[in-house]
Amino acid sequence: MKRYKMKDVVLLVLITAALLTGCAGKASKEETTTPEADFLANVLPIVSVTGVVVPEQWATLSIANNGVIEDLFVDEGDVVQAGEVLLRLDGQERLQAARDGAELELLSAQRALDDLMENWPLIKAQAELELAQAQIALEDAQDDRKDLDYQRAGQNTVDELRANVILAKDAVDTAEENFGWVEDSSEDDPNRAYALTQLAQARRAYDRAVANLNYALGLPDPEDVSESDALLALAEARVADAQLELSRLQEGPNPLDIEQAQTRLANAKSQLAAAEKSLADLSLRAPFDGTVSRLNVRLNEWVVPGQPLVLFGDLSHLQVETTDLSEIDVAQIQPGSIADVTFDALPDVMVDGTVIRISPKADEGAGVNYTVILELSEIPDALRWGMTAFVDISVED
Repeated sequence: MKRYKMKDVVLLVLITAALLTGCAGKASKEETTTPEADFLANVLPIVSVTGVVVPEQWATLSIANNGVIEDLFVDEGDVVQAGEVLLRLDGQERLQAARDGAELELLSAQRALDDLMENWPLIKAQAELELAQAQIALEDAQDDRKDLDYQRAGQNTVDELRANVILAKDAVDTAEENFGWVEDSSEDDPNRAYALTQLAQARRAYDRAVANLNYALGLPDPEDVSESDALLALAEARVADAQLELSRLQEGPNPLDIEQAQTRLANAKSQLAAAEKSLADLSLRAPFDGTVSRLNVRLNEWVVPGQPLVLFGDLSHLQVETTDLSEIDVAQIQPGSIADVTFDALPDVMVDGTVIRISPKADEGAGVNYTVILELSEIPDALRWGMTAFVDISVED
C-alpha cells in the first residue's frame, strides 16, 4: 500500500476539503467510506526538527607544549593531508641537539651490549688467566705463612751463624790477649791504643754474631704472623672471586653484565623516545585529511597547551546534526529512518537523509533534547559547515 509523508498531505487535504464541501448537499444518508479517510490512513507521519551541518570528522586542535609560534604553514581554507605540519613552535635546534645526544647514547649502549656478547671468549680467557694468577699468589702466601710456624732461618743458616759466633769469640780472645801485653803502658802509647781499638771491634763483632744467631733461632714476631694471615686471606678471597667469575662465564657472558648492558640500552631507548616526542610536540600536525576552517593564532604569538589553535574538519563528508529533537519525538525514530533535508541557505535544494546515530543521553541545556546524526545521500556544492538544516524524519509504525 502506498504511504504518504505529512508534508505531501497539506495541499491534498485542502483540495479534498474543497471538493467535499461542494458535494455536501448530495451526500447520502448511508454511511460510506470517504476518499479522504482512505488517504489519511495511508499518510506516513513525520517528525520535523532543526539541525546544523557538521563534518563527519572534525576537531579543535591544540599543541602539547608552550612557546612562541615560529612557523605557520597554512591559511584558513587550506586543504591538507593527514600528518602535514600546520604550525611549529620555536626551540627546534635545542631539542634536536638533545635528540641527537640521546641517539648517540643509544648507539653506544647497543654497541656495548654487542661487544659483551661478541667478546665473551676473550673475556672468558681473561678470567682464566686471572684465576691462574690468583692461585699462584695463594700458593706463595701459603708458603710464607708456613715459614712463620718455624724458626726464622733454616739449618744451614743457623750453622753458619754458629760458626760466625765461634770465630767472633776467638777474635775477642786474641784481641784480649794482645791488649794484655800493653795494658800497663801509658794511655798515650800508640800500641796500647791500637790494641784497645782491635779489642773493641772484636767485641762488637761478637755481639752481632750472637744476636744474629739468637734471631735466627727465635720464632717470628706476632705482627709478622698477623700480616701474613691477612695476606693469605686476601689471596684466598681473590681465588674465590676468580673462580666465581669464571663459572659465570662458562655458558656465556656474565648475566649481571648482560643485565646492566640491557638496562642501559632500554634507558637509552626511553631517553630517545622522550627526546623525539619533545621535538615532535613542537609541531602541530593534521590528524586526518581535511580543511583548515579557522586559525585562532598568528606568528610570534605565545601559546600554551590546550589552547584552541585550529578548527579542522573533513568537509568532503558533511552530515546533519539535530539541535531540538525532543524526548517524545526521539522515541518515534530509529537508526535507518529516512528523512527529507532542506537548508535555509539553499531553498531550492532537498536531499535524502538517513538516521545513522541517536545519542543515548539527552543534551545538556534547556529542555530534554537528543542529538541525532543523519547521513546525506549527496553533498550539494554550496553546502557549508554550520548551515541550518530542516529535517523531516519519517515515522514508521
